[in-house]
Amino acid sequence: MPSLRSHVVIDAAPDAVWKVVSDSANVADWFPAMDGSTGDGTRRTVVLRGGATLEEVVVTSDPELRRFQYRAIGGDLAVEHHLGTIDVIELGPDRSIVVYSTEIEPETLAVPFEAAISEAVRTLPQHVR
Repeated sequence: MPSLRSHVVIDAAPDAVWKVVSDSANVADWFPAMDGSTGDGTRRTVVLRGGATLEEVVVTSDPELRRFQYRAIGGDLAVEHHLGTIDVIELGPDRSIVVYSTEIEPETLAVPFEAAISEAVRTLPQHVR
């Protein structure tokens, strides 16, 4: 099973970064490959560019560890397994690293998911205040 990982260092307090990445219902605000997202804190639906949807469930939202995990459970794509993990790690009072890891199956989805996640991670700093 392919495992993907992207990271970015952000000149912002870890709590400020956590506030953005843990807001599961509004993930489309910082994830360019998504046209929209809705949710209730435990489940969410994302609309991808092109109109496909993914139904996801929040597995972990731990503000102390600053770890957010979600799993794809349905939608228009033929996803057999998908677990996304976002870790926000403090490098200093106003410096953080975000590590976004994903397990994805089937393997054919790894390339498009990696491109989308890398773009989101690369542009994340502009969404953190």
